Amino acid sequence: MTKTSKHYDYVIIGNGLSGLQLALKMAKDVYFNSMRIALIDPSEKDENDRSWSFWEIGKGQWDAIIHKSWDHAIFQSSQQKALLDLAPYHYKTIRSIDFYEHAKTKLSAKANFNFILEKVLSVVESETSLITTDKNQYTANHIFDSRMPEAYFSTEANKSIKILQHFKGLVIKTERPKFETSAITMMDYRLKDGEQTTFTYVLPFSETEALVEFTYFTAETVPESTYDKYLEHYISEYLKIEDYQILEVETGVIPMTNFPFDSYSTKHLTKIGTAGGWVKGSTGYSFKLTEKKVTRIIENIKASRNPSEGLFRNKYKVYDKIFLKVLSEENEKGEWIFERFYTKNKVQTMFRFLDEESTFAEELSIMSSLFSWSFIKAFFKTL
Repeated sequence: MTKTSKHYDYVIIGNGLSGLQLALKMAKDVYFNSMRIALIDPSEKDENDRSWSFWEIGKGQWDAIIHKSWDHAIFQSSQQKALLDLAPYHYKTIRSIDFYEHAKTKLSAKANFNFILEKVLSVVESETSLITTDKNQYTANHIFDSRMPEAYFSTEANKSIKILQHFKGLVIKTERPKFETSAITMMDYRLKDGEQTTFTYVLPFSETEALVEFTYFTAETVPESTYDKYLEHYISEYLKIEDYQILEVETGVIPMTNFPFDSYSTKHLTKIGTAGGWVKGSTGYSFKLTEKKVTRIIENIKASRNPSEGLFRNKYKVYDKIFLKVLSEENEKGEWIFERFYTKNKVQTMFRFLDEESTFAEELSIMSSLFSWSFIKAFFKTL
């Protein structure tokens, strides 16, 4: 893909999950065949820097690059253990390097797409917006921007509830079979850092290889040595593994917040991904929600609507805010909340709720399972 001009119909800033999903959706639609589209990112995206997990029914558009899928999950609290039959859902994991390679291969075959390895320094919005990078300037009819709004890091963000999902994971390999491959451990609360909401997540890729991740839902991050301490303890005491090889390390910090990211989208620029509020505020999940947002954006463009129109449903914003308020004010309640989620409701109902596809009756059932003074207070504060 050669660069013949510095003007594009669409510029996508950031080749992460949201940017590449959007580009792939455009590339599959003949509507965009005559349009020039650029993706600007300083990274080659040639490393496996993370993994994405999600649930869906039956076959999906990413099955060719799925690393592993499961039909069962384990929820483990300090009080009880539940084995969850996910049918008709499957829980699937994709390695980022496989996603990046898939996207680059598909997009490189399209003459109207251009990868630009540069860092965006500034954007000036207008009918023909100006993008300045560390090497060039470009113009675009519309920009899709995955950079976080500066206001998120300012005092304005203090008006919003802000919880961080932060974690460290190790892909470990053992010499002898140690893992049961039929089920993931979605949340294990037996090992905790004080009274904070912390849990361990395990994805068994084979009998000798698994991702083991220690996760926090808290307002502040912790030193890397803290994650290491709990990971070592969980692997030795709960998985009963003493000898293992570390194949990969995965870390991340995902905002769980009701910050109004969507208000930073305009007529000429659409915020996408985390910067667009596409991360589920109450859980940090984003992969399937990204699919839905991207589909809506394409529909909007083809109908001559603002690309960001109708990307959010207000009732789910309210549910997320109630959850976040409880977790922010009483962080120790996290285990109790998720225990209620997964032991008082069918997992299929929870998946529909988290996918924002639930019925009002299902939502009432879920809210009833969480009935407590903490949620009553949070509900009225939210109103």
